[in-house]
Amino acid sequence: MADTNFFLSEKEMPDRWYNLAADLPHPMHPPLRPDGQPVLPQDLEKVFPKNLIEQEMSTERWIRIPDEIREILCRWRPAPLRRAIHLERFLKTPARIYYKDESVSPAGSHKPNTAVAQAWYNKQFGIRNITTETGAGQWGSALAFACKLLGLHCKVYMVRISFDQKPFRKLMMHVWGAECVPSPSTQTHAGREILKKTPNTPGSLGIAISEAIEEAVSDKSGKTRYALGSVLNHVMLHQTIIGLEAKKQLKLAGEERPDVVIGCVGGGSNFAGISFPFVCDKIHGEKIRIIPVEPTACPTLTRGPFCYDFGDVAQMTPLLAMHTLGHGFIPEPIHAGGLRYHGMAPLVSHALEEGLLEPRAFDQVSCYQAALLWSRTEGTICAPETSHAIACVIDEAQKARREGREKVILFNYSGHGLMDLAGYEKFLSGKLTPYHLPEQSLKKSLATIRRHPKPRKSGRGRKER
Repeated sequence: MADTNFFLSEKEMPDRWYNLAADLPHPMHPPLRPDGQPVLPQDLEKVFPKNLIEQEMSTERWIRIPDEIREILCRWRPAPLRRAIHLERFLKTPARIYYKDESVSPAGSHKPNTAVAQAWYNKQFGIRNITTETGAGQWGSALAFACKLLGLHCKVYMVRISFDQKPFRKLMMHVWGAECVPSPSTQTHAGREILKKTPNTPGSLGIAISEAIEEAVSDKSGKTRYALGSVLNHVMLHQTIIGLEAKKQLKLAGEERPDVVIGCVGGGSNFAGISFPFVCDKIHGEKIRIIPVEPTACPTLTRGPFCYDFGDVAQMTPLLAMHTLGHGFIPEPIHAGGLRYHGMAPLVSHALEEGLLEPRAFDQVSCYQAALLWSRTEGTICAPETSHAIACVIDEAQKARREGREKVILFNYSGHGLMDLAGYEKFLSGKLTPYHLPEQSLKKSLATIRRHPKPRKSGRGRKER
């Protein structure tokens, strides 16, 4: 019987994070102030602690993981690498499919990898309270977990549609002692203004970010900071432990390297985690296809321009060079709430501009079909977000069968779907339909950023699909 599970010991867990910024062919575009001048570290000090600002702006290739953080991560890491042999057999594919199982964390997803790190660095800096946003609730529950372990108070602004759709995620946050409120709310100026204009809005991550930042910077005691679950450089950094472990585990499986690396993508964190160590290999000559997969309802990489834009609706963040649908974009209330963000991580966006990535988009019906096939072969129920990666994996495996060519496919199983069964129920009862963002809606959303600065093109750019 072939081995299907590959484990590392706790001693073999990586002791450094990998920073892709050190190896990009061209330097990244700096974040800008509203006046067009580059952001300085001191500009961010009301939002983040200095130790995380240092990581955000670092171009060092390797950054040591503090022993205290590694000790907490060892509660569930190293996470297993598994081979999806039952899916392979069903598809009759010559491809070998491996996945990094991030569902084994206490919160059920990859999000604690950075939640623990951010909570620890905030505590070291003397912070007592952390505010944040959450879409599907995976990040909010992960930060609630991390803050409880480290003795910090956590307040989460949860996108309203997910607050209503996913009550058990909210309960997980409460179990770990966090406060969770639907966004937009009446507790911030940004929230009240949005409710005044659109009282029935489903909310968005951009709105929730505005509320969380507003509360953090308004604390006169100076003991509150904001934490972001995706997008920013230091978040991508903390997640690279996923891909670094996977590299070692593929060797245990007898594989030299993957031919294809796949991850679902919303803001970029789980995709960066699995892919960035392999993007480094690709930069240095390895032939690896790297595919970020997004919803057709929120096609940031496949249809959004590379532009400077704000990370939130109220324009409280710096201007970031990223692929964007416009900071005012309100996505359709699809069940993959963690992928409903208007922008993309600057590092992921830059890698696409360098020609290192091949983004794809799938609609929610195709993704639930893939999730159902996965559950009926491999046995586990994946998060709606993760189903996007699985849909692409199945497509690549079928392509390998048609070509009669062996290939190694690696993807990130970013989380389980046991808190997301309402979406499965709607799919199984025929209540979900495919949704592709209409061109008219995209143009309307992008109209708000027409006057924003444009980053200078330096790479090969994305391939048109």
